[in-house]
Amino acid sequence: MKTRGKILLFTFLSLFAITFFTVVGESQQKPQTAEQKTRRTSETQTKESQMQMTPQMALEILKKGNERFVNNVSLNRDLQQQVREISEGQYPFATILSCQDSRTSNEQIFDLNKGDAFSIRIAGNIVNDDILGGMEFGSKLAGAKLIVVIGHTKCGAIYGACDNAKLGNLTGLLDKIKPAVDSIPDSIQPRNSKNKEFVDLVTVANVRESMKQVREKSPILREMIDKGEIALVGGIYSVSTGEVKFFDK
Repeated sequence: MKTRGKILLFTFLSLFAITFFTVVGESQQKPQTAEQKTRRTSETQTKESQMQMTPQMALEILKKGNERFVNNVSLNRDLQQQVREISEGQYPFATILSCQDSRTSNEQIFDLNKGDAFSIRIAGNIVNDDILGGMEFGSKLAGAKLIVVIGHTKCGAIYGACDNAKLGNLTGLLDKIKPAVDSIPDSIQPRNSKNKEFVDLVTVANVRESMKQVREKSPILREMIDKGEIALVGGIYSVSTGEVKFFDK
């Protein structure tokens, strides 16, 4: 009987200790922030959500996604579930033109779900007929409400254009950045990649030049922009901080 009593006493004390430390531990946990509560799940775009989307709403999604990325609170996702959800169709809200630089993945920078955006990547985020065709498909046929041109700091293509580099087929690509180089006032010296001020000005000017070409070379997209059906914005991504700074002109 004494042995049984000891066993019962030990069991009671053990359960009491487990309960006590569990309660204490929970009481010491910090309450979840609104951001933490909302980032546990994420939803892919549907036909209905795309139809309800406005260009401004699309831009806000990108801004919020970049904010999460910078603060290291990206959404928790079941990517295989998302693969299944969008297997029968895609309803993206944006088309993003950016550089092919390995540090500038749009899906990560904007904390996107699968199927959220068309991602077009090429050195120097330049525009040509093929890229315009992809954008026209994205907006006119697939329903994307926003076109974004993203440049970035410390861009190799910008460095090459600033230094008038020559290398095979890359030479022709860099020539497309020359209008941005030439647009910078002669008072900014020296005019090469060692001058950070000059490089930064060319980087922004190159994004604006790409935006200009989207409007000038695609009557389809220009009409949609003028009607307010879609919007066209630019931005610069910092490879040092992860932040994107947007502008619309």
